[in-house]
Amino acid sequence: MTQNMRRRVLLAGALAVAGLPAVSIFADKARAETLPGTKQKIALVLKAMSDPFTVAMVNAARNYQQHFASQFSLTIRGTVKETDTAAQIRMVEEMIKAKMNAIVLAPTDSKALTAVVARGIKAGIIVITIDNPLDDAAQAAAGISVPFVGPNNRNGAKQVGEYLAARLKPGDEVGIIEGIAVSSNSQQRTAGSRDAMEAASVKVVAVEPGDWDYGKGRDVAAKMLNDYPQIRALLCGNDNMAMGAVDAIRDAGRSGGVYVTGYNAIDAIKPLLADGRVLATMNQFADRQAVFGIDFALKAVTERRKQRDLSKLIETPLQLVTATKR
Repeated sequence: MTQNMRRRVLLAGALAVAGLPAVSIFADKARAETLPGTKQKIALVLKAMSDPFTVAMVNAARNYQQHFASQFSLTIRGTVKETDTAAQIRMVEEMIKAKMNAIVLAPTDSKALTAVVARGIKAGIIVITIDNPLDDAAQAAAGISVPFVGPNNRNGAKQVGEYLAARLKPGDEVGIIEGIAVSSNSQQRTAGSRDAMEAASVKVVAVEPGDWDYGKGRDVAAKMLNDYPQIRALLCGNDNMAMGAVDAIRDAGRSGGVYVTGYNAIDAIKPLLADGRVLATMNQFADRQAVFGIDFALKAVTERRKQRDLSKLIETPLQLVTATKR
């Protein structure tokens, strides 16, 4: 292993596990040397570029590339909105035409991106997903296997739900505001929230998509508050929707009477945690996901690995965040 490669491994680990128990996503695998004179081309294709979660990914990815600029170049693309699936498909197509060595993708839609990803793999490009995995059935139908570098969203949402459940009693009513309904990470968070509520004998009276958006999350929350006057909590699939729910509760004159939970631990949620308007959220470390994803892709291309031989899942850390536990 060269000195540069060793530095890359150490930096990836430092960025990935700062403040947490040490983990290694490449435990006992020696890293391949980059061939003399070669420089890999990595693309990072994201969604909702103004979202704080995405901004954290972008900043970490750029910082990581700057440390190893001699080893790889990094092209970053991203959609304006979470739901800009057609735009994201065009971006992936652009990266295929640019003959990238690898594409690290945070899909807007777990099913709709599968076809273009399959075209990229057929063209010899390594494709990795972060944040949101591609749908398993869609992958099987396309005859591909795409690694997911990210957390166990179901477990994360379950942890948040369990923290909430300790403040509820059996028979209480709650609503779930999920993300984009067709996205795997949204489905897993909803499933985790249901797991926690079922275990506590709490009744889920409504599940509606808020598309990860503050405005839609506020509107969905307002509707749930109106339709279910006895509702005791709103479990939100991300912090943007949680902030919308908080404002809907305020507008309904029910501040202090309805718990709200989020997911992602963005900076904007911290004041709401501090004053109790949001009970809990889950930090899934956006910056570390980006670094892990890029490093995994870079390892695959430098070792000349085949897509089909790559590990299916690289699980990254989660951490519950509350007013007293940060």
